[in-house]
Amino acid sequence: MEEAALGEAELNWSRLSVSAEALESELEARAEERRGAREALLRLLLPYNRLTSLPRALGGGFPHLQLLDVSGNALTALGPELLTLSGLRTLLARNNRLGGPGSLPKGLAQSPLCRSLQVLNLSGNCFQELPASLLELRALQTLSLGGNQLQSIPAEIENLRSLECLYLGGNFIKEIPPELANLPSLNYLVLCDNKIQSVPPQLSQLHSLRSLSLHNNLLTYLPREILNLIHLEELSLRGNPLVVRFVRDLTYDPPTLLELAARTIKIRSISYTPYDLPGNLLRYLGSASNCPNPKCGGVYFDCCVRQIKFVDFCGKYRLPLMHYLCSPECSSPCSSASHSSTSQSESDSEDEASVAAHRMQKVLLG
Repeated sequence: MEEAALGEAELNWSRLSVSAEALESELEARAEERRGAREALLRLLLPYNRLTSLPRALGGGFPHLQLLDVSGNALTALGPELLTLSGLRTLLARNNRLGGPGSLPKGLAQSPLCRSLQVLNLSGNCFQELPASLLELRALQTLSLGGNQLQSIPAEIENLRSLECLYLGGNFIKEIPPELANLPSLNYLVLCDNKIQSVPPQLSQLHSLRSLSLHNNLLTYLPREILNLIHLEELSLRGNPLVVRFVRDLTYDPPTLLELAARTIKIRSISYTPYDLPGNLLRYLGSASNCPNPKCGGVYFDCCVRQIKFVDFCGKYRLPLMHYLCSPECSSPCSSASHSSTSQSESDSEDEASVAAHRMQKVLLG
């Protein structure tokens, strides 16, 4: 093994196929040397060797280590040695065999890593769920678990308030939790190659989001609220069964007498005070949603008509967006000063083949 100069900030032992025993002795020697060294070891690169566990020597002698790369080994667990690396900022452990019980060390959420670790890459492993201890690493800015076997995203993902990049592509995720919208710093969200069927409208609250990758899922429409992502620069949708035609009355159940009465109160601006009605009716009246048709002026509560409209996005692409109308008779394109949609007459005049060819090629394939 080549010697590294004393005081060097990085040790790169990538692709040397060293055994755990040889690596152990080398690290112990390095740790002893560096106790009197002027410059501390900051980066330790050990990818693509034959490691089945973390070297025990990591448990002492490397308190200033900032980056550890153990990718491409045969690790089934990250041992307690990891907890002693109090200054670690970046941990790369992709393409191992992590994911079973005990894959992460006990006490991770209470360790100094909870405050220091900023980048964690566990892609290409065998995790079926996001470990609860990871959701306590409050300093994380980048979290990658692509190419695992994740079935869902826990609501507790909202704990990672510092997260800027979340990569969960290549899993088996079916739903996006609304709590994901509570990540104020999120810039990049990658959920491609999953089994996601819909996007919650709450994602429009991700005002810092610049890139959203949703390709190769099961999406047929997007919520119209996605137009509120004014900083979005990249939206990838290829490989989804996005609709190629307007869908008029998908489902519509007649409104109840309660809703009809409530609509009348709202539309006719009938005045009332908190002393006139019981609390449950006051709350119901307060839940009214305005019909998006600017010529309507109506409201709805529980009963509405779902429609899909193709809307210009960023002046370049036409996206199928879901919106809601107060009744089947109230049919109008989504209106906005900066976003236009295809007119009803246009959709009527085009046959299905031309719609598919003309509109779908404009959807961002990214």
